[in-house]
Amino acid sequence: MPEPIYQRILLKLSGEALMGQQGLGIDPSVVSTIALELKDVKALGVEIGVVIGGGNIFRGLSASARGMERVSADYMGMLATVINALALEDFLERNHVSTRVLTAIKMEQLAEPFIRRRAIRHLKKGRIVIFAGGTGNPYFTTDTAAALRAIEIEADAIIKGTKVNGVYESDPKINPDAKMFKQLNYIDVVKKRLKVMDSTAVTLCMENNLPIVVFNLKIKNNLKRLILGEPIGTKVCEAQND
Repeated sequence: MPEPIYQRILLKLSGEALMGQQGLGIDPSVVSTIALELKDVKALGVEIGVVIGGGNIFRGLSASARGMERVSADYMGMLATVINALALEDFLERNHVSTRVLTAIKMEQLAEPFIRRRAIRHLKKGRIVIFAGGTGNPYFTTDTAAALRAIEIEADAIIKGTKVNGVYESDPKINPDAKMFKQLNYIDVVKKRLKVMDSTAVTLCMENNLPIVVFNLKIKNNLKRLILGEPIGTKVCEAQND
């Protein structure tokens, strides 16, 4: 079997990835599938951190647009990410995968507070570490939290799981002929306003030369194949030949 091309990754999942075909909430079968995919990748010796959004439960920005005070709405969104993190932790532990949830907001009865050295120690001990609560600050998305945590734990790449095969020039659901990019540089993502991650997250990755790989999470074994070096999804990096 080929060797993994990444030794430590940060997997970014949207909250919507956990709800399956439901309009809201958490679909246990979907979470179970994700847990099994992570177990397979961990068996390769890869150290895994995870950041999950909370959009399947509550989205702060949209609530703010409907009249709720932005800071309160964002904190509610952070709590939603904790719920999702605990759900994923439960399914990982059921599959005998040692897991820790670390939160940016202290809630010791549920999870450990985020401490960088502690997170790295958990990773080195072979535990999957789920980072919840975003950055702990309002006005920042979980995309930015993923970039920040990936840099802090010195991950080799951010792996972003989506419902499509990669990054397209336009929405492939609206335009079936939309071209998918195999590789992009950070500047192009920002200039073209491509929906990879928000501009703050992309800028953080650019300044720290941290690659972003966008792939389809819904295809079975896609994550494992990507980690083993198959040309899956879209890679965003410093230069076109990186």
